[in-house]
Amino acid sequence: MRMPMRMPAADPPALRHPRDKPGTPNPHDARDPFFDNAKFLLIVLVALGHSWEQIDNDTHVLQAVHTLVYAFHMPAFILLCGYFSQRFTGRPDQVRRLIEGVLIPYLLFEAAYSATYSAVRGEPFAFTPTEPTYLCWFLIALFLWRLSTPLWRAIRYPVPVAVLLSLAAGLTTMSYDLALPRVLMFLPWFVLGLHLRPEHFALLRTKAARRCGVAALVCAGAAAYLWIQAPDEHWLSMDAGYTQLDVGWPLYLAVRVGLFALSAVLVAAFFACVPRRRTVFTALGAATMYPYLLHGLLIRAGEAAGLYPLLKDLGTPGQLLLTIGVISMVFLLSTPPVRKLFRPLVEPRLPRVIVPEGERAK
Repeated sequence: MRMPMRMPAADPPALRHPRDKPGTPNPHDARDPFFDNAKFLLIVLVALGHSWEQIDNDTHVLQAVHTLVYAFHMPAFILLCGYFSQRFTGRPDQVRRLIEGVLIPYLLFEAAYSATYSAVRGEPFAFTPTEPTYLCWFLIALFLWRLSTPLWRAIRYPVPVAVLLSLAAGLTTMSYDLALPRVLMFLPWFVLGLHLRPEHFALLRTKAARRCGVAALVCAGAAAYLWIQAPDEHWLSMDAGYTQLDVGWPLYLAVRVGLFALSAVLVAAFFACVPRRRTVFTALGAATMYPYLLHGLLIRAGEAAGLYPLLKDLGTPGQLLLTIGVISMVFLLSTPPVRKLFRPLVEPRLPRVIVPEGERAK
């Protein structure tokens, strides 16, 4: 039975290890500050990326930073989702938590974002759960990836197979139903996370790795800045195939393989730079779904208020103000009062009509 005064749970099931047996303590449930720090920093980058898109059309520096962030932030976050899905076996209690923590919030926020777009942009309201709106694509992708976890345990070479599926997806003309292009194109990062071990992350938690990581991120940022013609954002958002990108399939495959290699280097560089000890934001890294789901609504509110043209006219000061404001917003959306207020939407609970088999003995 759920205690009424319990604080909101940390993350959805895909970002925390499920216990082997309900109600039984598990030593692996102890939180590592390194991962909470990484999750919070990645959510900050997600929110910044969505905000910068509102004002970076004519700003080369911001375009370069935006390109750099998009080259690694979603692969890194998806990799963590896979890493914390390693014990998912499809037990009824695990599936129930997945429905409560991912699928139901997806439906609720899909409706919320559809209504927001209708109010802000005057678009006709259309609640179409099979066509994710804005950032809701990640939730349905997370749901499908997590359900596929047992499958990747049965495959002998899971990561290469996932890479081949990802590349093959870009050679098709599939629709955006259930965000399938992104589900398949980002799939290798989830599968890779499923097969990583603590010792792999330990290799990145050294001073030497940190120095190399800083150097890699600086070099990548400089390269993005010197690349005067910004690349088509669809290459990094993984939502378009070679026909939509207007390139031949040989070039498409070559670029995608190159992007895999580049993203792998930058993902490793990011994790190498993540603080290993507790910080002022470590505890907030245990509640990343709240800022993820809520920040987009505030971005649309800023659009409705006409904020972004004003910030864009200010130039660099406007960019700095937006950046500071977004970071502050993520901190605010991660705090206990906000989590308590939005808990029914972000962490709903199914009626206890059907008790999963794993819980019947309790």
